[in-house]
Amino acid sequence: MVKWIIIAILILILIFCLIMVIDCNRFVVRNYTYSSDKVKKTTRFVMLSDLHSTKFGKDNIKLINKIKELNPDGILIAGDMYTAERGTSTYIAEQLVITLAKDYQIYYANGNHELKTRERKDEFGNIYEEYQASLINNGVNILNNVNIYLKDSNINIFGLDLPFDYYKKFIKLKADKEFLNGLLGSPEDNEFNLVIAHNPEYFDDYAEWGADLIVSGHYHGGLMRLPIVGGVISPRYKLFPKFDYGVYEKEGSKMILSCGLGTHTLPIRIFNPGEIALITIQKC
Repeated sequence: MVKWIIIAILILILIFCLIMVIDCNRFVVRNYTYSSDKVKKTTRFVMLSDLHSTKFGKDNIKLINKIKELNPDGILIAGDMYTAERGTSTYIAEQLVITLAKDYQIYYANGNHELKTRERKDEFGNIYEEYQASLINNGVNILNNVNIYLKDSNINIFGLDLPFDYYKKFIKLKADKEFLNGLLGSPEDNEFNLVIAHNPEYFDDYAEWGADLIVSGHYHGGLMRLPIVGGVISPRYKLFPKFDYGVYEKEGSKMILSCGLGTHTLPIRIFNPGEIALITIQKC
């Protein structure tokens, strides 16, 4: 009996390892729709996050071809396109974003890994500054607590650049309306306010501030996803986090939380492939 139990456990481990290898090397497209009387016309965005320098084919050709097939009006990037670690390189992320910028307007807000390289210059030197300058020189819109208003659609895109302390593992800081006003300014009630905010943990605060739609990443879908239970662990090492993946709503605000595309530190994705989010914002 014990022998068969051990065999069964080994088979399960093998299955989980196989799924992990497959899910770490593939992505899916998920469609999201938001209807609002604020927008003037239907606008489609591809949203990318948490690439962590992962490659899907040579020079990320599989990712690029899929985005071209989807043919969005613009691309939203919610941070962590590379990984902040010793000896890190931004090359894979940089080349992907620059390639996409040849065909699409890109709106890019930082994640905690971009922030880490920016804040710890003693460890990373000028990696962040060089990366950002390269993207800007190639027409990428870097939204570090600034916004871009799309007049034709009446969509105002804000890029939230939270201080690095807001990503610490075991504490949650205050991010009330006054704090967000200090970073982003006040939203206009008659405009559709879209916020690219890497950290989804402050969704309630983003909603109170006045965001109509928030796009986030950071949680990697909880690394491993289980039926009914959902995501298993958050970047704060919290089990079964409140926010892991999907759509969340509060008082007229909606958050689309992507599973992201890559991994770092713990290269785990189980029942949780990478994700391209195709977001359609339409007039109701």
